[in-house]
Amino acid sequence: MTTRDPPVSLPSRRRLPSHERRAEIVAAVVELARERGPEAITTQAIADRVALTHGALFRHFADKDAIWGAVFDWVRSDLGAAIDAAFAGGGSPVEILERVFLAHARFIARHPGAPRILYHALQGAEHAATHERVHSMVAAYTRRVAACLRDARDSGALSAALDPQVGATLFVATLQGLALQRSLLGGEGGIVDAARATFSLLLDGMRGVRQ
Repeated sequence: MTTRDPPVSLPSRRRLPSHERRAEIVAAVVELARERGPEAITTQAIADRVALTHGALFRHFADKDAIWGAVFDWVRSDLGAAIDAAFAGGGSPVEILERVFLAHARFIARHPGAPRILYHALQGAEHAATHERVHSMVAAYTRRVAACLRDARDSGALSAALDPQVGATLFVATLQGLALQRSLLGGEGGIVDAARATFSLLLDGMRGVRQ
């Protein structure tokens, strides 16, 4: 007769309302994205992180795409709130731009997995709907930065030769580059200081454009 090991049971956990458990699952995915990259995150890894069975995980989300949709919605909402607050803080256009730049950097420092999630959503057609939503979010962000750059240019704070759309693209791409660099080096905690120094260089370049 063969003997079998007793089944391994997960530790009992306090029963949470569905919306709280969903938020916990989303937070777990963001953490996992920092540790291993989104492409390596399995639904079993997510279930293990929140101490749920695989089946229980899918009582809160219909499928893996639904999980990723919720994760993106969280990134868009949380980052969007930080950016909205920075834009609404008042001051000159240049002051607003710096505040937005640093607010974005602080978000990355708090949630290092978030930029990886956005990059993942933009790759290939695996998550086509999410890809379109990320693209729309970045485009709207870029337009807001361009409008602020236009105001700064028209007020004389930046070069009259500055193309606001080009400047806005550079603004967003610089933040993405900082996030990627810090992610590769594993030093997201230093991104705010790096962003502050980088913004000064970026601003000098926009002031120094000549026709």
